[in-house]
Amino acid sequence: MALAYLLLGSNMGQSKELLANAADHIQQLIGPIQVQSSIYKSDAWGKEDQDPFLNQVLLVETPLSASNLLQSLLKIEQQMGRIRSVKWGARIIDIDIIYFNNEIINEASLIVPHPKITDRRFVLLPIEEIAPDYLHPILLKSNTILLKECGDSLAVYKKAP
Repeated sequence: MALAYLLLGSNMGQSKELLANAADHIQQLIGPIQVQSSIYKSDAWGKEDQDPFLNQVLLVETPLSASNLLQSLLKIEQQMGRIRSVKWGARIIDIDIIYFNNEIINEASLIVPHPKITDRRFVLLPIEEIAPDYLHPILLKSNTILLKECGDSLAVYKKAP
């Protein structure tokens, strides 16, 4: 069994319900959720002229390989109505693999750890909440240190339950 940290994001429709729906799909198709972060709200990153995002990190135990996990996540996104048209554009649901075990994967369709984790507070805040001491397998720094060193000034807030 593998452990995967997944980032869920949404900024269309009822985002909080969409995150919960995605978590249900993940639990059914990928494996049990071991831990989940709070939900965080942030302005859009990369393409600012859109609604704010809600994000959450899940730790999932799965029998899937990293590439099969990616295919399953893409299928969940598609089933939930995700349409990929504009880079960093609005989306019903987005599910990214942040870490997969302690593996370093560099393939055309999958890079793990996620290559932008160190630049994005909306990823680092929720992952630091549930895995503060987890070491980035390339940088060998904890998520707490990565968050402290992050230069991203985007405001990210923990959403009230």
